[in-house]
Amino acid sequence: MLSLFPSIAMVSSYSSSTLEEPRICDPSAMEAAARVSGTVAVAACAAMAFFYVAILYSPTLILRLPPPASLDSFMIRRFACAAVSSAASVLACGLLLGLGKLDDLPSILGVLGIRRDHLWQAVAFPLLLTSFLYTGSFVSRSWNLISASTERSENSYGEDGICGQGCTDWVCAYARNVMAWRNYVVAPFTEELVFRACMIPLLLCGGFGTSSIIFFSPVFFSLAHLNHFLELYYQQRYRFMKAFLIVGFQLGYTVIFGWYASFLFIRTGNLISPIVAHVFCNVMGLPLLSSPRTKGTATVAAAAGVVGFLYLLFPATRPGLYNDMRDGCSCWHRYCSWS
Repeated sequence: MLSLFPSIAMVSSYSSSTLEEPRICDPSAMEAAARVSGTVAVAACAAMAFFYVAILYSPTLILRLPPPASLDSFMIRRFACAAVSSAASVLACGLLLGLGKLDDLPSILGVLGIRRDHLWQAVAFPLLLTSFLYTGSFVSRSWNLISASTERSENSYGEDGICGQGCTDWVCAYARNVMAWRNYVVAPFTEELVFRACMIPLLLCGGFGTSSIIFFSPVFFSLAHLNHFLELYYQQRYRFMKAFLIVGFQLGYTVIFGWYASFLFIRTGNLISPIVAHVFCNVMGLPLLSSPRTKGTATVAAAAGVVGFLYLLFPATRPGLYNDMRDGCSCWHRYCSWS
């Protein structure tokens, strides 16, 4: 899904010594604090989204560097650009929230959802919840694995060592694969940092409702993928309609995922939750809804998985699972307002 900012007195902060628990906001400080306007919040989010994409083209268009000689060098340039745009978004977010001092670092980390407390819950529960959407995929892949294993059963004697070496080679190959780093490390971490951790607190402080943010903030995330249309149409010479349909489909599922990621971030108050969901979805691809080889089993499993996902969506993201204390701050991640 790869294709890029009031006063902090209004934002719940973390202890500078432990970063373990959010402090209760001071009501008098909140009253004295100035709120960021909704217009400024939206403009900042739009600027971050634009910058996240525009900087990818800066090495050749602005810095006038020669074209990269290989895919690896091309992607490494893009990794550096994504890191710069992410850092700029964090800096801008901190400035707009009134954080300009080094000792404010724990506060901005708390606002961004970068926390050490409840870490295993923030990883395990969203990962388990997301996996329900891939029940059909799991069934289909298991079916294929069993079928392939049966076909090789006659030649399997003495192959344990070969299988072990093959798995090791597979892991090493993935570790050296620049596209694997793009899909499973750089894209999830930088996109969630910019489009969730930086944008959502700004929109909350700008006075937008929680539901509005969940359903409309992913528009920034989706529009950041429009550059793919230009690359397909102008660089790869796709026909206009084909490029339009490909990118349109991509925009659709990025919006849907953005709803889910924003929901996770606001419900848990922890950035790692949407990140692990993002990584998992990139690993699995689109959920499989049917497979002719499984004779309808995958379809039934996929339907059951969707039902299970919807049933567990709120219980598995209950804010109390991820936070010992609930602050009264109206512009932090607003998890305290959920029942």
